[in-house]
Amino acid sequence: MMGGALAGRRVLLVEDEYFLADELDSALTDAGAKVLGPVASVRAALDLLHHEPAPDVAMLDVSLSGEMVYPVADALASRGVPFLFATGYDRVALPERYAAMRRLEKPVDVSAVLRELGRLLGGGG
Repeated sequence: MMGGALAGRRVLLVEDEYFLADELDSALTDAGAKVLGPVASVRAALDLLHHEPAPDVAMLDVSLSGEMVYPVADALASRGVPFLFATGYDRVALPERYAAMRRLEKPVDVSAVLRELGRLLGGGG
């Protein structure tokens, strides 16, 4: 599909909508990425970050069954891992520290997620 910037890269996928997570997992795998997850909770994401080598990039659903993903975002930011949010929330609902973060509005287009993750990795678009 769209190898390029994602080929061989480790992508953390944090998404609680099963069908979207499955579709993104397949698309990322087709693009040559190694998908960490998908995981549907903050605890599972933090566990992955603790036990796996750091991802190269991540996509984070902001609300995971009502639990906000910000502890995962904080952990990624502290490690210098670029990420984007996928959310139905508008920008003003995000904490100030993440107000300028790249955000895709749900429902997200899978090709847009791949393109944005590639951009975060410096692969253009």
